[in-house]
This record gives sequence, C-alpha cells and structure tokens, in this order.
Amino acid sequence: MKEFLIYGAGLGLRRESMDELLQQLPEQIGFMEVAPENWIGLGGKFCKQLHQFTEQYDFMVHGLSLNIGGPAPLDEAFVYQVKDFMHQHHILGYSEHLSFCADDGHMYDLMPIPFTEEAVHYVAERIKRVQDIIEQKLIIENVSYYAAPGQQLSEIDFLNAVLEEANCDLLLDINNIYVNSVNHEYDAAEFLSSLPGHRIAYAHIAGHYNEADDLIVDTHGAEVIDKVWQLLDLAYTSFGVFPTLLERDFNIPPASDLLVEVDRILDIQSQHQVESLAYA
Repeated sequence: MKEFLIYGAGLGLRRESMDELLQQLPEQIGFMEVAPENWIGLGGKFCKQLHQFTEQYDFMVHGLSLNIGGPAPLDEAFVYQVKDFMHQHHILGYSEHLSFCADDGHMYDLMPIPFTEEAVHYVAERIKRVQDIIEQKLIIENVSYYAAPGQQLSEIDFLNAVLEEANCDLLLDINNIYVNSVNHEYDAAEFLSSLPGHRIAYAHIAGHYNEADDLIVDTHGAEVIDKVWQLLDLAYTSFGVFPTLLERDFNIPPASDLLVEVDRILDIQSQHQVESLAYA
C-alpha cells in the first residue's frame, strides 16, 4: 500500500450515479476515481457535486487519452491541465494505460504497444516526462490486448521493463490479467507472481464479456466473475492488501448493486488482515 492512498475499496464516480450516491454517501467506500477528460473545465452543477465527493473521499484520476505509447508528440498541455485539476480537487494520484490511442487524432480505443526493447525505452522516456510535469510518479496500468504485432518480448517482460526503466508505479488490473491469460493462453497466477509487488499503487477489478471460449472482451460492463475474485485473493496473498477499485463503465446497475461488489472487496481484504494478525 502506498502512503498517498488509503487502504480499502473504491468505486469509479460517474455523473449518472452522482445524485443517487449523494442521497447517502456510502461508508464502505474508501476512495473514488474519475477520468480527468470527463471533468476538466467542467463547471456548474457537476463541478459542485464533484467537490462534495472530493471533500468526503480520497480521489485518483484515471486517464483515457494520454497516449503514452503513441507516435505523436506527448500532449504536455493536457498533462498540465491534469496537474491543475488534481490540485483543484486535492486528488492524490494519476494513473494511465500502458497503450496508445492516437496519432493525428484520437482513435477512442486502447491499442497495444509493440512488445520491443525500442518501445520500452520510448515509453519510459515519455512516462518520465509526465512525472517531471506532475511532480510525482505516474501509475501505469497493465492493459488487455487482442494482438501483439512485432512482439519481441513477453507481455510480463515488457511491463516489468517499462516499470523499472521509468521508475513509475503500477495500477494492477486484475481482470486484464485474467482476460489476457485466456486470450493469449498463459497462466494468470504465474504472470501475477512475476510482478514487482513494491510498485503496486492500487488495483482495478471489473467484469468482462465472453465472446467465445477462447476470446474474452474487457468491457467493464458486467459483474466480476469468481475466477477474477480468486485472482484478487491470490494477489493479496502474494503482495499484501492494497487499495482496490471496482470498475463499471456501462450496463451500470443501481449503486446498491455496485456496493455489493465493493463489500466483497472489503471482505477479501478483511480475511487477509485476520490472517496477517494470526501469523504476527
């Protein structure tokens, strides 16, 4: 667990759920997360409501458009906007995807970076520049991908090399490990055990869609399945308990249903706390 983020379970904040959540702020939520692209420059009712949440909870921003692996020049103006937004709302950290999403224009999708040594150096330099601007470590998420063009390194070797060379932190997406393990036929537990646990800042857990027996699409549009919960449990066993956020981006149920899954995160965390005390 990193000092900048509290221990516990989190929930992504979306505009369509704000009114419901404000009626009774959930006590079991320890932190929240927003996509800065959806909030930067926003005023009026939504800005006031966001302040109501940021006064009550720790917050992270999880970006969608940094394009950290893309061929276009790094959008430093946007990074400065994110930095200002973080200061305005007292947000603790900034996470982004280890992917690219733009060239001359945005593709509105997260594309895989070629797993090559050259890409490691290229991406690490861009991450370090972002870190210079925001004056703290960027938190990079392991992403789901469906093809690996020009692959020279394994996914785990590429991810670990970027984390080490950039000296950044990791947003551990549990569901992405499971999705990739099915789509690319590797052992999810072995992948997890090969990660640098000391770099884990926090985690995401989410649902997905089974397109076929050997193809899973990372949608964040369904409940978390048991195998992904089991992988989260294994991650806590391997690295200790870290803050974990439930992602749900569409097919969004009532907040009460989402909080059932938040409670499950807390239950798994509590089991590991008890075990830690038992062996202390």
